[in-house]
Amino acid sequence: MNGGKTFITCAVTGNLTRPEQTPHLPITPQHIADECLGAARAGAAVVHIHVRDPQSGRPSMDVGLYRDVMQRIRASNRELVINLTTGPGGRFVPSEADPKVYAAGTTLLPPLERVKHVVELKPDICSLDLNTMNSGPDVVINTPANVRKMAKAMREAGVLPELEVFDSGDIHLARDLLADGTLEGPGLFTIVMGVKYGFSSAPETLFHAKQILPAGARWSAFGIGRAEYPMLAQTWLLGGHVRVGLEDNIYLSKGVLAKSNAELVEKAVRVIRDLGGEVATPAEARAILGLERVS
Repeated sequence: MNGGKTFITCAVTGNLTRPEQTPHLPITPQHIADECLGAARAGAAVVHIHVRDPQSGRPSMDVGLYRDVMQRIRASNRELVINLTTGPGGRFVPSEADPKVYAAGTTLLPPLERVKHVVELKPDICSLDLNTMNSGPDVVINTPANVRKMAKAMREAGVLPELEVFDSGDIHLARDLLADGTLEGPGLFTIVMGVKYGFSSAPETLFHAKQILPAGARWSAFGIGRAEYPMLAQTWLLGGHVRVGLEDNIYLSKGVLAKSNAELVEKAVRVIRDLGGEVATPAEARAILGLERVS
């Protein structure tokens, strides 16, 4: 069980959740920032941020949108740990006529384009996806060479990588990157449970993933959809930190849409406390992660 305090990450909007699935999904920079601040008031110490085109609601990598969100958050809360995504830009959809040619839905970008906003804005943390896998009907591609380029840019920017792992091979890749100095140890990992063809949302799977993490690694895990809170409890029992948010799950309970990210965080706080745990503040999360304290 987790003997220390547990920090909660809130993933407020994500890349794949669609506005037509829930009217509560934040789209504009103002709404995304407000959701981050609401999640912080509810007990989140870290916010994981994607941005959206304000007109279409579709995922965006516009640096100006990320800057807008960060400035709005920092104007109200300087301690909240900001984690920007670098996940978009890795999806490949082959055309039916020629699998070497991409079809609609492909988002592949050069690796340094995927970290441009991180290099410019220097958040506390940014995600670094280590998965190359079937993902639903498509393929996600993060080659070791491209991961190394992104990791180098993050290190030079002074930003802590959050290593998102979707299957056991991703953890083995991370161990190689730590061994050769591409990444600094012991590493910050997030175990992603329930993405189709990756780790399943099962206690046995999470236990195995935790067992093969590098010694001393700091780690979180989360489950997708209905597995969000069962996997949250299991993660706490195994000593990990936790994540919730509308990126991962849009329901507060069966058939009941969460009206905000804060509602999901409030439920996470209740579960952790009911299990006997304590929730970390942003300042305490900074200490856990070795991040600079905010003066």
